[in-house]
Amino acid sequence: MDCVKLVPAAISISVGLVIRFLIPCPAAVDPQAWQLLAIFVSTIAGLVLNPLPVGAWAFLGLTVALITKTLTFAGAFAAFTNEVIWLIVISFFFARGFVKTGFGDRLALNFVKLFGKNTLSLAYGLQLAEAAICPAMPSTTARAGGVFVPVINSLDIRTRPYLIAQQLNGGCSSSSLVLTAAAQNFLCLKLAGDLGVTFGNAFQTWLVAACVPCILAIIATPYIIYLLDPPEVKDTPEAPIIAQESLEKLGPVKKSEKLMVLGLGITVILWVGGDALGISAVLAAMIGLSILMLTGVLSWTDALEEKGAWDTLMWFAVLIGMSNQLNAMGLIGWVADVVSGMLGSMNMGWHGVFLLLHAVYFGVHYLFASQTAHVGALYTAFLAMMLAAGCPGQLAALTLAFNTNLFGAVTHFASGQACHAASASNLYLQPDLWVLLMSGDLAVHLA
Repeated sequence: MDCVKLVPAAISISVGLVIRFLIPCPAAVDPQAWQLLAIFVSTIAGLVLNPLPVGAWAFLGLTVALITKTLTFAGAFAAFTNEVIWLIVISFFFARGFVKTGFGDRLALNFVKLFGKNTLSLAYGLQLAEAAICPAMPSTTARAGGVFVPVINSLDIRTRPYLIAQQLNGGCSSSSLVLTAAAQNFLCLKLAGDLGVTFGNAFQTWLVAACVPCILAIIATPYIIYLLDPPEVKDTPEAPIIAQESLEKLGPVKKSEKLMVLGLGITVILWVGGDALGISAVLAAMIGLSILMLTGVLSWTDALEEKGAWDTLMWFAVLIGMSNQLNAMGLIGWVADVVSGMLGSMNMGWHGVFLLLHAVYFGVHYLFASQTAHVGALYTAFLAMMLAAGCPGQLAALTLAFNTNLFGAVTHFASGQACHAASASNLYLQPDLWVLLMSGDLAVHLA
């Protein structure tokens, strides 16, 4: 029973009331925008403090916006037609298909079989498997919880802390490697487009910008973490044997796996080249999902049972809707101008502002339990501040998107994949693990 937690609720509501009634509305800001800001901040506070499940709290925030006539019904629900939000929802269904058919397990186990003779080479095998899966499975959480954590848990328990740590940090890098590796990547570019930062071929531009730093990070991460905290067991001759036994239990490649590969293969091709055909990313995903449903790989019952997808649709649409309305009312632009003016008076130049805002954007994630919530709450504002300071548009938009993926390992609650990693064999009880993860995450940034 999801009863409201009174203290977190009181704090979340109080934050909004302070903004609305105790802090004077600046003369350059529309009072309606200031009122919406109070509701928005209160909603964000609730997502951090969790007085109710995030979907329920977001719904309450939306209701307050309507009761106070801050937003019209059409304005409040406008983001529910946002293409990127539906792309994120569909990505949950793709992830379910990977798990249901067992194809993700099969791919990961084959890499373990090939590379698993010692712990370090095993780590590189898992990283290669992650990089191979990520373009067609746009959910780092699903890849971790549905594929890699179960595979790692099947191996020697003494290798688990190291393998979990390197996999979590490496997954953050692979999510930045290609546009389709994480659903929030699409959202970042959509929000950037709303601020006038556009891309000709988004997939190609993203890949060119990300490939060198991400590949270097993927190569460096297992070795750096190996040096920071060596695994208890360095030789794992049993790992290929365990992988082979697991593959034998899976049996020959099933028809459903082949159809899964076909459906997702078509989707990825359309993601890469769909612009030339006038096919958007969400339409490509819809085509792929339709293929999986027509061939029986997924059923509508599977879609209905994917509660995380529908919950995300609810709370994320509320966040994005409020953020868009704040931008349309001019509040985001006003904040960006004020902050950039303050920073400009410090004679930092756009390079200094760029680095400072990235550091703040990264550090603030210690307060968030979701990367997508962080994007919905702050991406637009931080990008607007960078643009106002004179930062090149594409550089600012892409690096903020990369940053969004990289901070997914800073705490055990920083992202869905971090939660899976922390819960693996009670690793959340080991304080040294998160020191290791944060060190590894820093190493990925430096790489």
